Amino acid sequence: MSEGILSEEIGSEPTRTGATAGGAPAPAELSEEAAHSRASVLRSRAESYAALSRHDAAIADLTEAVALDPDSARAWRLRGESHRLIERFDAALSDFDEALRLEPDSGYALGSRGQVYAALGRLEEALTDFDHALTLTPESFWVLEGKADALADLGRMDDALDVHARMIALNQDQAYPWLARAELYQRFQLYAEAIDDYTRALGADPGYVRALSRRGEAYRMIDRYDEALADLNRAIELDPDNDRALGSRGAVLSELGDDEAALRDLDRAIELDPEYVWAFRVRGEILQDLERHEEAVADFTRALRLEFGDS
Repeated sequence: MSEGILSEEIGSEPTRTGATAGGAPAPAELSEEAAHSRASVLRSRAESYAALSRHDAAIADLTEAVALDPDSARAWRLRGESHRLIERFDAALSDFDEALRLEPDSGYALGSRGQVYAALGRLEEALTDFDHALTLTPESFWVLEGKADALADLGRMDDALDVHARMIALNQDQAYPWLARAELYQRFQLYAEAIDDYTRALGADPGYVRALSRRGEAYRMIDRYDEALADLNRAIELDPDNDRALGSRGAVLSELGDDEAALRDLDRAIELDPEYVWAFRVRGEILQDLERHEEAVADFTRALRLEFGDS
């Protein structure tokens, strides 16, 4: 075994002329070929970091990659996506702008920038990007979904439903397209239509916890408590730590007169998600009905702090 290999294995760093403080070669010290090679590995490692939701690490690699190879649209796009996923929307927008300057017909970058615009409330710009992306990749499901959501946010329900019909036509044997349209119906309080689509989703995937939970909530909203309880029990059986299903079941149990069981479910939902505003509000209402007013005040105060920033 050579001395150099032994020294690396026991933790000492080999000396590099022109290395950065973190041990990486300074860009100026690399040949053009070496710079492109290093940037390529950094981009690939960043993709794995992103897949692991280690977005700060991905961004660090991609920042070095764009310094080494600033003409790589892929690096700008990947960094933009990590910025988007951790809600650094201004940084994401800047990265996607650069990616699209380098590669104007990237359907992925257009769709991702559309998602950023939507998150920032710039819905018309989001639609422009989604429509452009769909001219390039007309069957891109996630872009179609982004467009439908933007249309719904603009109150254009019929247009949003038209997009959902396209999504279902592309994947009608799968559960998710039915669930996505069901959630749109539920958002606009069209509970019967939502229940029909959740049922279609569950026909494709009987163990689909999200569909069970959301259908249970839709049943609750039209006072069909026994059916709601059956769906929510099944959802929690399949996923005992599903905070939304626990919150909804707590509300159903309260309506059925079992406040103690309701409070247990809501306590657990809040334990799983300490920022679950709706659960604080429902628990507060139950505590108020039980004349446990100090606890009710604490829950309502917490809900106001979380939702509106009250001190």
